[in-house]
Amino acid sequence: MPKHIIAHHYQVSKKERIDSNKHNSFLIWFTGLSGSGKSTIANLVEKGLHEKGVKTYTLDGDNIRKGINNDLSFAPEDRTENIRRIAEVSNLMVDAGLVVLAAFVSPYKKDRENIRTIVKDVNFVEVYINTSVEECERRDVKGLYKKARAGEIKNMTGISAPYEAPEQPDIEVKTENESIEDSVKRIIDFITPKLQLNNE
Repeated sequence: MPKHIIAHHYQVSKKERIDSNKHNSFLIWFTGLSGSGKSTIANLVEKGLHEKGVKTYTLDGDNIRKGINNDLSFAPEDRTENIRRIAEVSNLMVDAGLVVLAAFVSPYKKDRENIRTIVKDVNFVEVYINTSVEECERRDVKGLYKKARAGEIKNMTGISAPYEAPEQPDIEVKTENESIEDSVKRIIDFITPKLQLNNE
């Protein structure tokens, strides 16, 4: 069947969409344990970019699993498929000219490398929200760690499933040593040159 699928090429190009938006498009991928602060920081980075006139969209783990990936479990093979689908969706949104922010645990290195392959390295910014499992469990904002300790959740990253930390992320945020405001500013400062803003 795949040999009969032929991509259709439309007249409006990615370059024309980027030119229309007056900024470059790429994917900012936030990885870290549940409760590390990924979604909070991604939300504030998007707000800061939006205030600069940047066209953005945020993809978040729980929201995606309620819709496009509601058929997937947390077993290792389904985690891989979850991330693959998100990467493909992100790639379409980057092609649409948006700055995409994605906040996902994404515990496996091979899956994060696959994202980089799908969207292309030049379009990928990896942000590692480095928060210890002890701190994440202390916060337990969604009550997941308590449920995992009680045996109600299987394959909980950091408890009963592994997290493979990035070795060379573009940005590493240590939330236990740095304020959210400083973290957000550092991320925005890092990606601003990549935006190549042209507001003339």
